[in-house]
Amino acid sequence: MTLFLHQHPLASFCHKVLVALYENGTPFEAVLVDLGDEASRAAFLRLSPLGKMPALRDEARDRTVPETSIIVEYLDRYYPGPLRLVPEDFDHALEVRLWDRFYDLYVQEPMQQIVAERLRQNGDESRADDARRALLKAYGIIERQLDGRRWITGDSFTLADCGAAPALFYAETLVPFGDDQPRLKAYYQRLLERPSFERVLRQAMPYFKFYPYRENLPARFRPNAAE
Repeated sequence: MTLFLHQHPLASFCHKVLVALYENGTPFEAVLVDLGDEASRAAFLRLSPLGKMPALRDEARDRTVPETSIIVEYLDRYYPGPLRLVPEDFDHALEVRLWDRFYDLYVQEPMQQIVAERLRQNGDESRADDARRALLKAYGIIERQLDGRRWITGDSFTLADCGAAPALFYAETLVPFGDDQPRLKAYYQRLLERPSFERVLRQAMPYFKFYPYRENLPARFRPNAAE
């Protein structure tokens, strides 16, 4: 095995890279990182000193690649599959990168802020409310962008959609999509039905019991759904 993805099945940013790997059937080995285990944490910090997951280790090229978007672009370049996740056309590639960043900054970040305040012993509800308003604003922008588009930048599934899937999956459990967002709702359903993302979620199910808003997950992905 050449590629090793150091990750945790509950982490949304790890999901983003897993979707990309599964989309193209790229062979890799998943390495579970448990930051609560001293040995696992130390091993991961030697690989990725900032301690941010995921990190890709390519033994064949002797490269360690951090940061989700960079990992996906790296895979697209050195381990390409039938689906190009970053288009060759420069203008389209810029749009894909823009929307990838949009999901990271304006969906993932407020989503994680809400979860963090829930987990904090004395969480700041005003900060959580600010994050909820930020998500609503992002939803409106996504709704407009999806006019006439199947995926976020057009007819093809790209890096941006890899990022959209986990970001929206968790965000929807915190701030549900409204009736005034029919395109976003339909897009979200297409993401849930994408085989690569469904595979990621099935693998994450045993860990969803640790998610503080697990009762809001789609019914078929709740921790007890298989019981």
